Amino acid sequence: VQLQASGGGLVQAGGSLRLSCAVSGITLTVTTIAWYRQAPGEQRELVASIGLRSTTVYADSVKGRFTISKDNAKNTVYLQMNSLKPEDTAVYYCNAKRPAPRAEYWGQGTQVTVSS
Repeated sequence: VQLQASGGGLVQAGGSLRLSCAVSGITLTVTTIAWYRQAPGEQRELVASIGLRSTTVYADSVKGRFTISKDNAKNTVYLQMNSLKPEDTAVYYCNAKRPAPRAEYWGQGTQVTVSS
């Protein structure tokens, strides 16, 4: 199983970025995919997740600004990030959890930097 995250970069406050997580080796129909982020000196935190039936969960800090979605045909999950703030600066990681048989996978991170 591989998760390939991409789409990070440098953007000014108020701008937008779209992250992609291309998943191989496991299908999204049996997997919950989540985006986490970790800022320097901070713990990794959940940003958003999308479940088997496309149920979504968001951290309070990103509600109304970020949207998680998935394309089952492309086996790819997206995180549309709008109205970015400097405090959104972090390395963003995608994560896959399969309930049965139980398994969890992480992708490499992609850096998002928001300048003020």
